[in-house]
Amino acid sequence: AMDWQVLTRELSLYLESQVRVGFFGSGVGLSLVLGFGVAYACYYLNSIAKKPQLVASNDRFCRFLEEYCPVVTETYYPTIWCWEGRVQTLLRPFITSRPQVQYRNELIKTADGGQISLDWFDNNDSSYYPDASTRPTVLLLPGLTGTSKESYILHMIHQSETLGYRCVVFNNRGIAGEELLTPRTYCAANTEDLETVIHHVHSLHPSAPFMAAGVSMGGMLLLNYLGKTGRDTPLMAAAIFSAGWNVFESIESLEKPLNWLLFNYYLTTCLQSSISRHRQMLEKLFDMDLVMKARTIREFDKQFTSVMFGYRSIDDYYEDASPCRKLKSVGIPVLCLNSVDDVFSPGHAIPVETAKQNANVALVLTSCGGHIGFLEGIWPRKCTYMDRVFKQFVQAVFEHGNKIFSM
Repeated sequence: AMDWQVLTRELSLYLESQVRVGFFGSGVGLSLVLGFGVAYACYYLNSIAKKPQLVASNDRFCRFLEEYCPVVTETYYPTIWCWEGRVQTLLRPFITSRPQVQYRNELIKTADGGQISLDWFDNNDSSYYPDASTRPTVLLLPGLTGTSKESYILHMIHQSETLGYRCVVFNNRGIAGEELLTPRTYCAANTEDLETVIHHVHSLHPSAPFMAAGVSMGGMLLLNYLGKTGRDTPLMAAAIFSAGWNVFESIESLEKPLNWLLFNYYLTTCLQSSISRHRQMLEKLFDMDLVMKARTIREFDKQFTSVMFGYRSIDDYYEDASPCRKLKSVGIPVLCLNSVDDVFSPGHAIPVETAKQNANVALVLTSCGGHIGFLEGIWPRKCTYMDRVFKQFVQAVFEHGNKIFSM
């Protein structure tokens, strides 16, 4: 192992000598730049680039991941110029590319008279799985106000396309351009729409291997569904990315002044925008003027979300929406990726001890990466660390899953 104290001391002596020479000669600027570069590189390699923490109580699951999803055991090298969590979170939507995806849209009815918009990527040109009836299918759940157009969803579909798989994106009610037929949208706790979608997709392709991946609130919803259903689900496995494990802790973090300025207020306006075009329908049940005055996610949820789904208080809703309370009941293999510097899901709120009590659960915790960030490479336009985890785990499940399903 490198002796960093010795290296730092030698670097300091070198810089002192170079600065002394530079002031009486030339080259002090170059020496300082080179010295700073070496110091920054040392700091980056020692404190930033680290192997993720893999938390799993099941030795077989661990060995399966090490063999077929090795990215979870390799050092994650965040983009050297933007490794801090908030910076990664803010830059990812602007930096990452947006692969072209041609969807086939389907509207399905719900038991309460509503409708759900599904965007299908059928991958009919798949050479690996030319038979559509047995082509593996991945259900994708976007984040809080996300749709099938989000860059992280497009990248997941691109990764799935190269493997020959089919994808279907579950757009929450009312946010993908379709009309609300009833005064109801969605939340992280109520899994009825997700259950409808899973049943529908499975009924169309009952012989196809089937798994799901959820991002941010989509991951929370998926975890809450899995905690409710246990083993009684057609899904083989699931991948969860940047889920908020404890909503109380997430909201408290997002209400800190800087985080409110960078994220909370913007997301609140996105939520308001997503319902504003349905105002005529929603005014039947809600004081929309009051809802549109919300300046935080907590205020929005208090006036709108918790009321819509019949909770006595916002605390009751947040308790029900927190996946950490249902993790022990998950009955299929689940891989969960979080960064401990994610302000949407603080590291101290990740349920490490609970995860150790369920043999079906594996947590992968990186020291950097932010919220749906996980940028890597000098100019991170294309594949992120999250994309690589997704690709390897999905392929591992579909092609080698029998080695963990007997756990």
